[in-house]
Amino acid sequence: MSRLQEKYKKEVMPGLQKRFGIANVMAIPKIDKVVVHVGTGRMRDDKQQEEVQKYLMLITGQKSAPRAAKKAIASFKTRKGLIIGHQVTLRGARMYDFLSRLIDVGLPRTRDFRGLDEKSFDEKGNLTIGVKEHIIFPEMMGEDYHLLFGLEATVVTTGRTREEGVELLRLLGFPLQSPESRS
Repeated sequence: MSRLQEKYKKEVMPGLQKRFGIANVMAIPKIDKVVVHVGTGRMRDDKQQEEVQKYLMLITGQKSAPRAAKKAIASFKTRKGLIIGHQVTLRGARMYDFLSRLIDVGLPRTRDFRGLDEKSFDEKGNLTIGVKEHIIFPEMMGEDYHLLFGLEATVVTTGRTREEGVELLRLLGFPLQSPESRS
């Protein structure tokens, strides 16, 4: 069991139960999955696609699934069926390991990082984080990379409201901006 899972069971669950007055333990919000995706629209070359896939596998610990365009768009020079991205869905131990690396190492290494904005949460309490360069992850240390790309990670929670999702991730240790520091 990872450090983040232990923290959830020992500290976060009782805190959420008390804060929101939840009687049933099964109704306490938790992290359901993490979806990591990379758009490769400009990278038409097969070698670049393979490199993105390799780095995404190093970062997440799981092979990515290619995502094809659903329809042709002439202004973007895409055809239906053209590979325009890669996606990984993480659950269980791999999800907690990825989140731990993202919170403890990745986000603090981001240039001019001042915390995640609460505007990044949707109405169900899911958080979407955009990362401009994949090299913030510790797996990329010392790697000989020829290609920089951004990625997006969506943390999907079982919270019913936005407030439940925000509080869950705040208690887990996500670096959220305080309302006073947004000036």
